[in-house]
Amino acid sequence: MKLATLCYLKRQGQTLMLLRNKKANDIHEGKWNGLGGKLERGESPEECVRREVLEESGLKIEKPILCGLLTFPNFKDDEDWYVYVFTAENPEGELVNSAEGHLEWIDDDRLLELNLWEGDHSFLEWIAQGKFFSAKFEYVNKVLQSHEVEFHETLGR
Repeated sequence: MKLATLCYLKRQGQTLMLLRNKKANDIHEGKWNGLGGKLERGESPEECVRREVLEESGLKIEKPILCGLLTFPNFKDDEDWYVYVFTAENPEGELVNSAEGHLEWIDDDRLLELNLWEGDHSFLEWIAQGKFFSAKFEYVNKVLQSHEVEFHETLGR
């Protein structure tokens, strides 16, 4: 089982996206993703997402907002992946050249036009609608087979 984070950085109607096009044998090659990566031993999801955003973009985030949890059974190498999904507003710092791929600020109304994983279309919409979710997406050979979702109320609502 792999634990990971995924973060969509927001500013002025745009989202920072990463075109995965630099790493050999990258399961995400050619896809646009948010920023993130695997949790390290002893790290909280919030610590992980801050570290990964800084490593991949050079940007610092203060208060990531947890939007949901994604489950991907047998996603890669017969391992289940559990991904904490965050957003963060107005990151600070200067964008760097990422070792993961090409970074670009994309207008929010164009996000769904990008070459995304098929399931990303669903949860990006849920994020835009302010829904808190727990979802499972099942892929076989990079093709979405099924998904299910539960939406949850937050304590503040």
